Amino acid sequence: MADMNNRNEQVRIVQETVAGKEITLAHVIGGPAPIVYTKLGLNPQIDYSTSAIGIMNMTPMESVVIASDIAVKSGDIYLGFADRFSGTLIITGELAAVENAIQEVVRYFRDDLGYVSCPITKR
Repeated sequence: MADMNNRNEQVRIVQETVAGKEITLAHVIGGPAPIVYTKLGLNPQIDYSTSAIGIMNMTPMESVVIASDIAVKSGDIYLGFADRFSGTLIITGELAAVENAIQEVVRYFRDDLGYVSCPITKR
């Protein structure tokens, strides 16, 4: 057993992710501040008063490709970011369109693909 008082000892922590079929984040930001768009590298030439940002995270991470397709086909939204290596999807557009896109993605993944999903949150 290692002497915990010895400062030369280093603790090594290994973390693993186990890819389940789940949506771990589904959130809608209504009327975000312009700085949020700027910092995320999103289109700043929009009407901020009626806009929204939708953000999702899912595993397996490649699921974001399917989610992106569903989101853009669900209505008039802009695909801001889709990363198949982290499982993150960011969409923007009018509040109603973003809400609808997030709902459609969650519904398809939950009902058709059997994913576990967190609730959709909004602020």
